[in-house]
Amino acid sequence: MVETSARLLKLLALLQTHGDRSGADLAERLGVSRRTLRRDVERLRELGYPVQATRGSAGYRLGAGASLPPLLLDDEEAVAVVVGLRTAADGSVAGLEEASLRALTKLEQVLPSRLRHRVGTLHSATVRAGTAPGPKVSADTLMAVAEACRRRERLRFDYADPRQGTRVRSAEPHALVSFDRRWYLVAWDTDRADWRTFRVDRIAPRTPTGPRFVPRELPDGDVATYLAHRLSSRTWPFQATVTLHEPAEAVADRVWPGMGVIEPVDDHSCLLHLGSDNPRDLAWMITSVDADFTLTQAPPELAEALRRQAARCLGALGGD
Repeated sequence: MVETSARLLKLLALLQTHGDRSGADLAERLGVSRRTLRRDVERLRELGYPVQATRGSAGYRLGAGASLPPLLLDDEEAVAVVVGLRTAADGSVAGLEEASLRALTKLEQVLPSRLRHRVGTLHSATVRAGTAPGPKVSADTLMAVAEACRRRERLRFDYADPRQGTRVRSAEPHALVSFDRRWYLVAWDTDRADWRTFRVDRIAPRTPTGPRFVPRELPDGDVATYLAHRLSSRTWPFQATVTLHEPAEAVADRVWPGMGVIEPVDDHSCLLHLGSDNPRDLAWMITSVDADFTLTQAPPELAEALRRQAARCLGALGGD
């Protein structure tokens, strides 16, 4: 009986991990005959697991049931889930903290001692730093926006703009983007006939959603590039474009997400579009790329900020 139970667990693990499997392959891995395999499949079905026969390959797959079956994880998967749950417990989605902690408690209770030691070691040696707490987003709001994106349905929502107050907006939602502990919706604004980004923590969806729409072609090629462009230049009070005298691929890893957008020019140069709250930060970001550059389009305040920074650096060298 113990051997049979262990074999059933192994069969369940194979079905969970590998999807469609032929009966011959499963029988070989379990070391049993095809007849014994069929009996084991029937036992799993009697226990409530929706094991489905696949057409054409004489195999099996584990389908979706009415309830979540026990998940059988290997060592690496178990550690990855624990780390992910601990991250989610301190994340940016409101309401997930408690659920993450409940799931984490259940999982850590059944971890083997060797894995509990690995997870504990990682947790005790880790300090979260370098990021300020971001605004919390309602899980219900995220799901409502995500569902509108999936179904390609126009979304109407109240948007709390800190400068213009709360207004009703209408948009064709394209995608949700998690960036720097904030959630953004990239969408086509139907009132302004242009692409816009919206902070999801400022969105209050209205129901029902509107009619379905045909997806539009996103500018800048993909949603991540478009959002980076919006965050790095178009929304800042001080914006600049500089020519870097190195190819784009040579400086790509020196420009962090949200800092700026690189635009290739030729084999020897590229453009860097960026923005900031003040000229001083612009000067710092440009020089941090560590490449020769020329100001292509910039406010006069940036030139003065660069002169002050140059004088400060020369002063540190004693005027040499």
